[in-house]
Amino acid sequence: MDFYFLSMKKFFFLFLIVFVAASNIFAQPFKDEIDAFKKLDSVAFPEKEQILFSGSSSFRKWTDVQEYFPSHKIINRGFGGSTLPDVIRYADEIIFPYQPKQIVIYCGENDIASSDTITAEIVLKRYQQLFFLIRSKLKNVEIDFVSIKPSPSRIKFLETVKRSNKLIIDFIATQKHAKFINVFNAMLNDDGSIKKEIFIEDNLHMNAKGYAIWQKIMEPYLM
Repeated sequence: MDFYFLSMKKFFFLFLIVFVAASNIFAQPFKDEIDAFKKLDSVAFPEKEQILFSGSSSFRKWTDVQEYFPSHKIINRGFGGSTLPDVIRYADEIIFPYQPKQIVIYCGENDIASSDTITAEIVLKRYQQLFFLIRSKLKNVEIDFVSIKPSPSRIKFLETVKRSNKLIIDFIATQKHAKFINVFNAMLNDDGSIKKEIFIEDNLHMNAKGYAIWQKIMEPYLM
């Protein structure tokens, strides 16, 4: 009986450890990537007044972004398949410490794709929350939003993408030190279809041709 009790107690203890670990992972998505940024910063912390790229994997996969903008100093802190709430969650760790002169955000696409219940109005509210959070601590920093892109693998969400972009355009028009960078239109063919040749095999992330389109459009906006 004592052996049974001890075995059950040990089993419960191990179960509790696994449960707590799993709960922490769930509560802190992308923590490994955030920790990797911190480790990188501990070796050589970026200088102040640089341009910060923040958002999801379209930035994360732009690993050679500095080569596209040789005249500017870029800090790339795109991570995982992040949503706007994820960027908000980690703002104290991967936005504010750098004291950038300009923040360029690409995010919102994963929000839309995460659920059919995510509307353009929800995306707007999430962006406004991020925008005003940044503005509360960095009063005059330039905050620019790169339009949510059309992706062949997410064609069913295209109308929500379009409406989200429109709502964010209208919001940004009411704000100082803020711009909307429209890459959406340049990623379409003349007939309105999406240029599939600018994407890699997953039809979600871009290849060098896609990033070349972004570079040409984004360059004039960078400070």
